[in-house]
Amino acid sequence: MTLATLASTTHAQDIVRGVNFVHPLQFDAATQEAKLSELQANGVRVIRFGMYAQDEEKNLTFIQRAHDHQIAVALILHGLYTPGAPIRPFQPKTFPGMWPGPPLSALDPALSARYFQDLLAKLDQHGIALAGLELENEINMAGNDPDFRLPGEGRVLGLADLANDPEGRQVAAGYLQYLKVLTVLKQARDQSRLNRHTPLLPTSLVDIEQEGPWPTPKPYDGVSVGAFMAFMRAHGLDPLVDAYNLHTYPWGDHPGDPAAAIHRIRRLRALADPVCTPGGKPCWVTEWGFTYMSRACPVTEDDAHALVVQDMMTGFGQLAREGRLTGLIYYAWTGDPQFDLTRCGGPTPSSRLALAPL
Repeated sequence: MTLATLASTTHAQDIVRGVNFVHPLQFDAATQEAKLSELQANGVRVIRFGMYAQDEEKNLTFIQRAHDHQIAVALILHGLYTPGAPIRPFQPKTFPGMWPGPPLSALDPALSARYFQDLLAKLDQHGIALAGLELENEINMAGNDPDFRLPGEGRVLGLADLANDPEGRQVAAGYLQYLKVLTVLKQARDQSRLNRHTPLLPTSLVDIEQEGPWPTPKPYDGVSVGAFMAFMRAHGLDPLVDAYNLHTYPWGDHPGDPAAAIHRIRRLRALADPVCTPGGKPCWVTEWGFTYMSRACPVTEDDAHALVVQDMMTGFGQLAREGRLTGLIYYAWTGDPQFDLTRCGGPTPSSRLALAPL
């Protein structure tokens, strides 16, 4: 069965499953090899990570290394920008998590098209089919979209704001430019010999539902999932993609409490139900997970961690059986110590639950 078939079936046991391998280039070749061997031994068949054009050759080497371990890659790509575009500086003390870079409104579709075509041609030459393709990451929040102002007004924009608010109009201009680049990525994908059926996903979305002031004050702004999806659909998103792309990081409070478990599942449904509608396009959840509060060994939190992971697996199973969920990728197996499922020298019991049949 091909990955494309896996992505289109409604059987819960057949959805694309995997884990995030965070910033693989932070590891040397020997460590990459050891981690890929560990993943293969634990039955992982899909990993997800992002790459930038300046590191293309190093990332292609890593993709080939994963391929040699029978592990396919769900790859996050980033478009190229008009030369001389303004760059937001990184201000980690003032605005941690607000990454540097040009605004989406400065994306260059022509430069991006050549880059995508060249990259997919190289994958074809190496005999590599990807598990999925994504363009950009979490652009409904200021952290990954420099079209948002810093500091912001501490709010979540709605659909009307994208048309009428000065900051909202600037963000919307970036979204329209993003759609142009997504179009050329689809064209490059469709022309690929081995990846023409690889599922194409739009940017992942931070699970922001409530509009207006943030419930907890923040010095930056975002756009709700509902407003983002309505705007993008109105401007031509649906013909370009095979599925939508969500992130969710549930609260891990009160493990083992049935009321808390119900709340976690309700929150998941509140995010997914308006986006992944019956008869419409399904969703992938390309990041979900729970933090570990301690790095101590042995892992004292793992019983509690396993309980909340199991709660979410129940909710994901419901969505998968309804045909609304066709991809599920845990954050993370390795590369982000706060979230990693590999702790104290090996995988935790939670890792088995996160990869278990739904």
